[in-house]
Amino acid sequence: MSNRTIAITESIYKYLCDHSLREDKVLVDLRNYTFSMEERAMQIAPEQGQFMQMLVKLIRAKNTLEIGVFTGYSSLAIALELPEDGRIVACDVNPQYTSVAEKYWVSAGVRKKIDLRIGPAKDTLLELINDGLTGTFDFAFIDADKINYDHYYELCLQLIRPGGLITVDNVLWGGAVSDDAINDVDTNSIRALNDKLHQDERIELSLVPIGDGLTLAMKRN
Repeated sequence: MSNRTIAITESIYKYLCDHSLREDKVLVDLRNYTFSMEERAMQIAPEQGQFMQMLVKLIRAKNTLEIGVFTGYSSLAIALELPEDGRIVACDVNPQYTSVAEKYWVSAGVRKKIDLRIGPAKDTLLELINDGLTGTFDFAFIDADKINYDHYYELCLQLIRPGGLITVDNVLWGGAVSDDAINDVDTNSIRALNDKLHQDERIELSLVPIGDGLTLAMKRN
């Protein structure tokens, strides 16, 4: 009974979670651990993780990319849905964060599915391209330094197969993207990518108001 997306109040959010979330215990444990950290805001929302799990299932993803691991919640969620021979090439620059991730990957029995690459993600993605893996990945999740979002998108677009899906996190940036008075580098970088993707004829596009905004970009044939 609404011709636009409704505002999510605390009571509606609680209802949404109570009637939707089917979170594995290991994901709950990792989320609770991360919530104790000062940087807890960097973790995705659990309902977003579950939504991404469904996307991976729908496109029958096997080979995936993750740009930005943090403590590993999103990679763990995706790995749980991949087939036994599936894999995630997971890129991050902070081994302190990823050491937490690895503990939970091992606990969940998915460590073998995750190829963790510590170093600049641009370098890792270029290595994959140079190794002849263009067009061989099914799914990508970008959630790292915002100033490089456009670079990550373009490299992922090369690596993703036609019909594959690139997802980009934080595209609403707490609402800052809609406030013309906010012009810091991160906000402007996200705005620029949002504007670019809206006009990009290489993809099918949807910006979903889940978490902090999640863009779905499906590569056209």
